[in-house]
Amino acid sequence: MKFSNDFIFGGATAAYQCEGATKEDGKGLVCWDVYYKETDGYNPDPASDFYHKYKEDIDNCVKFGINGIRVSIAWTRIFPKGYGEINELGVKHYHELFKYAIENGVEPLVTLHHFDTPYELNKNGDFTNKEVQNYFIEYAKFCLNEFSEVTHWATFNEIWPWSVNQYITGTFPPGEKYQYNKTVECIHGMLYSHAVVVNYFKDNNIEGEIGVIHSLESHYPYDEDDPSSVEAAKRVDAIANGLELEASFEGSYREKTLTRVNYILETNGFERFEPDYSDLQEMKKACKRVDFLGINSYSAHWHKNYEGENYHHHNGTGDRGTFKSALKGMSEEIKPEGLPRTDWDWIIYPQGLYDMIMRVSEYKNCKKIYITENGMGIKEELNENNTVEDDQRIDYVKDHLEVVLKANENGANVRGYYLWSLMDMFSWSNGYNKRYGFFFVDFDTQKRYPKKSAYWFKNLSETKELK
Repeated sequence: MKFSNDFIFGGATAAYQCEGATKEDGKGLVCWDVYYKETDGYNPDPASDFYHKYKEDIDNCVKFGINGIRVSIAWTRIFPKGYGEINELGVKHYHELFKYAIENGVEPLVTLHHFDTPYELNKNGDFTNKEVQNYFIEYAKFCLNEFSEVTHWATFNEIWPWSVNQYITGTFPPGEKYQYNKTVECIHGMLYSHAVVVNYFKDNNIEGEIGVIHSLESHYPYDEDDPSSVEAAKRVDAIANGLELEASFEGSYREKTLTRVNYILETNGFERFEPDYSDLQEMKKACKRVDFLGINSYSAHWHKNYEGENYHHHNGTGDRGTFKSALKGMSEEIKPEGLPRTDWDWIIYPQGLYDMIMRVSEYKNCKKIYITENGMGIKEELNENNTVEDDQRIDYVKDHLEVVLKANENGANVRGYYLWSLMDMFSWSNGYNKRYGFFFVDFDTQKRYPKKSAYWFKNLSETKELK
């Protein structure tokens, strides 16, 4: 059970969740800045203060054998309004961050959009709006040309969660619910924008590799002998995984996928989705040019048929057993008894990751895979030794890395694993009590403390051997 010598042992971050400094050095307004005020939500300042403490976090990477770091660029640090005038202080900051990481042997994988659309653009329909798509494309082109030191780029992080949480569950700004039409339009708009950016990257012979990071979790029928449960799981999979994978690697949407997505739309009273031909032409050109797929995976899901009205309750506080989701035209999600789950009701099921790796490996244009997020959120406190004995996180990571090795043995090409997250960070709709990191962050003092898992991961990266 050994990894190759060039396997990346990484840690993942996202700008809005770790940087803090939301009003510093000319940064513009992000949709979350307004959303949290309007909903009496969380305060993302100072988060993990990565904006000021990135050198310490990269130094910790070096000390603990972490040779890759996922970071994202905050769109409004570069273009405060999302377009127009460039903020040179933001440009300077990211040059300094990338330079420090590269000089210390920690390769950055840089995501262009990680859940942080500028406020005015989010208010105007986010990626359902062609104008917003074009603003993103121009921002992406600027970054690809400006930050030439970066050689690993991802266009988007998690197109499905960003879209569904904005417009169906209402847990992300603008907080709308059960707007299935906007969800599908947003997914398609992001996939089209991704394709344009990939084609620009390749047409201009920019050095390095470019890919996309999808949330890809396996969906199963709660009762395999019940045809309605089987079909419910397939409908959820079509909108959550099928649209994204087919656009990314085939440049179009399969007829069965569109049939299921349109069933969801029509059941909820919306018009059918008919993708624009010119969009598909751009996607068809890009699908053979994607260098890698990033898979974000934490859990797996089980479904049964549901014909009632929409109901969704998000477990954002870590009160186990409070999650409930029954979505019209899609499914009722069931948490099977006997499977372990986190306090946030996320089922722990490594086989789901294995099944997904093997599935995406069947796409001939999927050349290389990184596991760009995987990890376990836990309520944690420092013990008397100023550390955290997070054995359950070690077990979780070990079990998921075992299926990565198994997948590679069976023909997959997974080349790296990035734990979510490098250090404890601010967690969107969960605030600060859901900790994922290798390093415990005291959010009052901003001091970092390595957890037991950090030492375990260090040994793994040095020996390449999973024990």
